[in-house]
Amino acid sequence: MSGHRIFTTKFSSVYPLYVQKAERKGRSKDEVDRIICWLTGYDAAMLRQQIAQGKDFETFFAQAPAMHPNTALIKGVVCGVRVEEVEDPLMRNIRYLDKLIDELAKGKAMEKILRQ
Repeated sequence: MSGHRIFTTKFSSVYPLYVQKAERKGRSKDEVDRIICWLTGYDAAMLRQQIAQGKDFETFFAQAPAMHPNTALIKGVVCGVRVEEVEDPLMRNIRYLDKLIDELAKGKAMEKILRQ
């Protein structure tokens, strides 16, 4: 696996940015948490523990209980990159999360964000 800088970035340092992005657009921290838990299989307590322990993105996703089976339905562009075309599995998971947070900030309904 390539040593991309984001892989070793602490999830806890990026998490508040996800929350800020959502809150600036009138969405909530609870919605951000719901998206993260849906994507990764963490429950709220496990998510808080991962953040408190300062896990990096690589560890955060490696320890995720189960990526949601509907992640293949996440399509689109984030940071100029088509998420469905990202080859590295870890980078693809990070891009999935970025895409879901973008959708939340753009006002999309939770049912659509969670691919229900």
